[in-house]
Amino acid sequence: MEEWRLIISMSESGAVNMAVDEAILLAAARGTAPPTVRFYQWSQPAITLGYFQSYHKEIDAVSAGEQGVDVIRRLTGGRAILHHRELTYSVIAPENNRILRGTLLETYLAVSRGITGGLKELGIPAEISGGEKRPGAGTAACFDSPSRYEVTVFGKKIVGSAQTRRNNCILQHGSVLIEKETDLLFSCLQYPSEQARENGKRIFDDKAASLNEVLGYAPEFQEVAGALTKSFAAGWGISLTPQQLSGAEMAEAFDLSRSKYGTEAWNRKR
Repeated sequence: MEEWRLIISMSESGAVNMAVDEAILLAAARGTAPPTVRFYQWSQPAITLGYFQSYHKEIDAVSAGEQGVDVIRRLTGGRAILHHRELTYSVIAPENNRILRGTLLETYLAVSRGITGGLKELGIPAEISGGEKRPGAGTAACFDSPSRYEVTVFGKKIVGSAQTRRNNCILQHGSVLIEKETDLLFSCLQYPSEQARENGKRIFDDKAASLNEVLGYAPEFQEVAGALTKSFAAGWGISLTPQQLSGAEMAEAFDLSRSKYGTEAWNRKR
């Protein structure tokens, strides 16, 4: 049975969380890290911007600062996600790994199957959306547009994911919403008018769901992590062994958090 590493991290800042994911990706590319599934939380609310999004067009920096919301640019694409009351996952492995190999969409499908199984363990009737992007207006926020093998419940998106491939390795990470915070998210996004902001919130609430909305209560992080761990291991036919970051990964993550993800040069580069 193939052995993967399971890392369950302490709550960290946005800069550290993004730095750890990249540090694991770099170690995997060098052949010094095994295939890894990581579950983590955030020490304070943070918005991650997709790699190609414009900070200046999408973010209301004054409002975000007043409300203590960090804004960090991800290494992966996609749209803005507010991370706070959620479980965040990352999956990192070489592109030729038997589970993840294939096109971007095939990898999405493999990961979505693992997540869907875990959510069903929690009593959530999760499904995987079809392979065609849904038409219609959207916003700068990730969760308003379920498409391309993402995880939904009752037609609403409940997991937002993004992927990148670097040095023949895959990093896919994403947000499993435990509780939705629509007002906080949209107060930090740029809109030409309050009416436009309210329209964006309505679209988001119509298309996004959270675990507590479906279950009637907010499950604890450890409960969600346990269900997902069980599903990934069983569905992928792997052994998930709890481990820690290596010393080299920790050092690289520390450096990346200071020199990259904690800087305006990176976060406001567009």
